Formats: sequence, structure tokens, C-alpha cells
Amino acid sequence: MLTDPLFFRKLGFGWEIEPVEADFLIEETDSLVIEGNDFQVLYVPGHCPGSLCFFHKKERILFGGDVLFAGAVGRWDLPGGDRDLLLNGIAQKVIPLGDDVKVLPGHGPATTIGVERRTNPFLQP
Repeated sequence: MLTDPLFFRKLGFGWEIEPVEADFLIEETDSLVIEGNDFQVLYVPGHCPGSLCFFHKKERILFGGDVLFAGAVGRWDLPGGDRDLLLNGIAQKVIPLGDDVKVLPGHGPATTIGVERRTNPFLQP
């Protein structure tokens, strides 16, 4: 997305960006220490191809981006989105973190994995 000057035009916006190359890429890992904080990095594509969540194990907080929301999940209808990848990633990587984990989404109110596992209509069988 950073290297395509017309990326936002494909989404219907009139913006054209100057392409750039990333200085570094963050990959899925069990431990990434940032400013003394140890995070597990979870690769959960589906909302967008490179979607990551950051789990602070000690504090039991998931910085979920646009993967999981209170009562919803991230959109998958934009370029690069994929419903099955998103829902499978949540089921396989997010839900197993535990019901007590607080989720701070990219926007909207905080929630917990337990509340979402029990009540989120997108996560029901």
C-alpha cells in the first residue's frame, strides 16, 4: 500500500500519495520488546493484507487495530480484504489468548475477548 501511488484512488478517494519504501517490517513473533515492553505480535490478515495485533502478555491487553471490535470485526470489503482469513485468524490467534484479555481496537470502545467470544455475532457458529 505504501508503494502504490494510486492505492487510495482504488478505494474511491481522490488522493494520490508519494510512494515510499518501508524502513523495516514487523513480522509475527512471540516476543518483540519495544521501550521495555514485551509484546507478542500476531499476524491476522483479512481486514488488510498486513494486519497485525500486539499483545502485551504481562498486562493482558491486545492492541487489536481493525481486527476485532466490540460487537464487530474489521471490514473485509476493501482491496486486499478477505472475510475467511479475518475470521479464521481471530478464531485461531485472538480467541485463544483468553477471555480475560482486554481488547483495545483501532477505534470504538474497549472490550474483552470473553465478551466478544460469547456475544459478537461475527464469531458465533
